[in-house]
Amino acid sequence: MDVEMDTTPVTVKREAENDSDVAVPRKKRKKNPTNLNRLPIPKNAVCTLNEISPGLVYTFVSQQGPVHLPTFTVSVQLNGETFEGQGRTKKAAKHDAAMKALRSFVQYPDAYEASRVLNSCGKDVDFSSDITVGDPSIFSVYNLSPPPAQDTNVISPCASQPKAELHDVGSNGANQNTAIHPLLLNSKRNPGTLEKTPVGLLNELKPGLEFRCISEKGEQYNKFVMEVYVDNERFEGSGQSKKLAKTAAAKAVLAKIFSISYSPLSNRATSMASGTSADERITLPQILADHIGRLVLSKFGKLVESNSQYSRRKVLSGFVMTTGPAMEDAHIISVTTGTKCISGEHMSVKGAALNDTHAEIVGRRCLMDYLYSQLELLLKGEEAAARSIFIARADGHGFQLRDNVRFHLYINTAPCGDARIFSPHEAETEEEAVDKHPNRKARGLLRTKIESGEGTIPVNQNTGIQTWDGVLQGERLLTMSCSDKVARWNVLGIQGALLAHFIEPIYLESIVLGSLFHPSHLYRAVCGRIENSIEGLPPPYRLNKPLLSLTSSREARQPTKAPSYSLNWTSGEPTAEIINSVTGKDEHGNASRISKFKLFQRFLNLMGRIPTRSGTNLKTCPNIYAEAKLAVDDYQQSKNQLMKAFLKASLGTWLKKPIEQDQFEIEKVSPS
Repeated sequence: MDVEMDTTPVTVKREAENDSDVAVPRKKRKKNPTNLNRLPIPKNAVCTLNEISPGLVYTFVSQQGPVHLPTFTVSVQLNGETFEGQGRTKKAAKHDAAMKALRSFVQYPDAYEASRVLNSCGKDVDFSSDITVGDPSIFSVYNLSPPPAQDTNVISPCASQPKAELHDVGSNGANQNTAIHPLLLNSKRNPGTLEKTPVGLLNELKPGLEFRCISEKGEQYNKFVMEVYVDNERFEGSGQSKKLAKTAAAKAVLAKIFSISYSPLSNRATSMASGTSADERITLPQILADHIGRLVLSKFGKLVESNSQYSRRKVLSGFVMTTGPAMEDAHIISVTTGTKCISGEHMSVKGAALNDTHAEIVGRRCLMDYLYSQLELLLKGEEAAARSIFIARADGHGFQLRDNVRFHLYINTAPCGDARIFSPHEAETEEEAVDKHPNRKARGLLRTKIESGEGTIPVNQNTGIQTWDGVLQGERLLTMSCSDKVARWNVLGIQGALLAHFIEPIYLESIVLGSLFHPSHLYRAVCGRIENSIEGLPPPYRLNKPLLSLTSSREARQPTKAPSYSLNWTSGEPTAEIINSVTGKDEHGNASRISKFKLFQRFLNLMGRIPTRSGTNLKTCPNIYAEAKLAVDDYQQSKNQLMKAFLKASLGTWLKKPIEQDQFEIEKVSPS
């Protein structure tokens, strides 16, 4: 039987005469239950103001303050009024100006609330409504939930230090105690922190960024350099691999634009505003720390460009001077390398040999060389004196630094001794970042370097005074560790005893490390271990507490043999000087330009030609090196108080070199 098939297509019959008035039903999408109550992401002040009044022009007004504490001012005109905002960055100042403009007509305490109202109710909100600013009823009126509560009473353990206010203003222009990034606030495990890689976090905040490798020819420690542009600003990072360099660049962006830093002890992002970082003493702005590190690394690369045989090094150090708010005002003063001390048989009775050729110690001698050069400018007429970093004290006795001059120390690793006695991979949480056993016997002890070797050992209480004939007989020549010497600089100054005749003590503004950075251990080593025992310091001497920081581009450990030479360069010198670490002299057997002998000559050349702090003149100042140092009364008094502080804290006795080393004499030259 044949069956006819109905080929008529199935259609939806419409009863309405006008087919266009009837909509074809569409399949409904399933709603994600997790997104039912999700509110739009609140906009910042600039975006909120731009929606209300498009086309506003922000004008850069000024930049003030030193390089580590800049203050930018940006203005915007709205309704015939000019609103000025200030911040640590131009972006922060722009946000502050926008916030002030919003507050002139929007009755909400911040852009967060204003943007939530705009997103939910549109632009036709009655901003003149009689609702008290900050009243919770504003949320019920517009059917909103209040923003997450934030602790505005966070007290920094470093509140006694004025420098801790460096980051009071964040990238959004608000006080950083309440300006934590939403991504960090939403962290369920640890509010205020986020366990994400720097690159991953940056991709969430700024999608689509392109990282580009611009160099693959650097030294093995930082061979690759990656760059990225964010908001028309260039950031770069370096590392042993492209991945590490990319990570360093991402950290620089997060620190500068979003005020997010990474704990040096774990891969955890923390807000520089929240007070939840590993240690609040890390207050030096990240962009400045990175700039200081790049200056030293770049200069070292240029110095060894034509002498590649001296490019091998383990420890690299340098001093950088800042004289103003812009990065261009940072000047490299010295670059040094080295990890060893002189052999006992090469000690010099004429002050011609360098006893300690560790990089940071040689760097400090180069800084003294620079300070002598600045004092010598005072003898060359008014025009030259105007270029000096020194000005006369108000009482006419001696000199002091100009107000805007600051010195920063960079070391590519923690200084040997107490600052380096920890395991860099055992502390994985913020709680473990704090030293739980500060009174443990190994904590804070004075330590000594070993002759012709690396590493340090605690001071032996039975060692006593080192003698010249004992060392020549075979006793190992011991030298105090770099951590101990940096702690000494933070009391006596980095200028030394001889220069203290002419100038007030000069203290470090900051210490920047390139690796092996542990906040608690470094702070204890350079100043913390004696802060409760030091007393009786005569003004202007004091216990200095420098800012501490870590560069974004960290150096990896290099298990290689350290070279037996030390490179040093001081600003104004055409080339670097190479010192044999075994003999303490240059490759030709001559005294270094930064040896005791050479610097003492320059001291005697100044004595009687420029005013001293104590009124000492050429006739009364001894021409024996040791006696000239002892003639600075307040310096020696401060030194004695420092030694007592170490003993009072049960940290050991400072070990001195054989006294014969400093008994050399130089004939005085009558001033012309």
